[in-house]
Amino acid sequence: MISMTLLTFLFFTGLVGFLTWILTRKDDHGTSTGYFLAGRTLTGGYIAGSLLLTNLSTEQLVGLNGAAFTDGIAVMAWEVIAGASLVVMALYFLPKYLRSGIATIPEFLESRFAGHTRTITSLIFILAYAVILLPIILYTGATGLKDILDLKSLTGIQNDTTLLWITVWFIGIVGSIYAIFGGLRTV
Repeated sequence: MISMTLLTFLFFTGLVGFLTWILTRKDDHGTSTGYFLAGRTLTGGYIAGSLLLTNLSTEQLVGLNGAAFTDGIAVMAWEVIAGASLVVMALYFLPKYLRSGIATIPEFLESRFAGHTRTITSLIFILAYAVILLPIILYTGATGLKDILDLKSLTGIQNDTTLLWITVWFIGIVGSIYAIFGGLRTV
């Protein structure tokens, strides 16, 4: 039998996907400005919210809550400060950089130093994201979904490792489709 938790999850996931499609179907994703900067139509508050919510992933929602339970609230001080800093950055610094045509840290480093600095920094960021951060986010997301939705009894898969891998791949594929086809406005 399908649980109410699963139905609620599927409904709200579908609702987010549908509303995202409605809001972004006419966006120009053919240019880098349209895809990465949402056509430069976003306001500072929207950018601040996007940065703040992008920074809050399952790593924070699952990992930091567990660490705070075990070791005390001090482990969350980094995220509290980071959230406030991201809002200040988006409202104050980001408009200045966007006016000068700079949208990413590698672009800033290229304007400050040279083109090879941009390439090296981009490679380091992509490698660090793919090897360090993304596996943690996918693992904690899969762990949370597996337990919240009771996927073991729902799917009949009793092996935790197999179920975890299937859930990791599912989250990765759905998240990739959402981000790739939506651009910045969806994030």
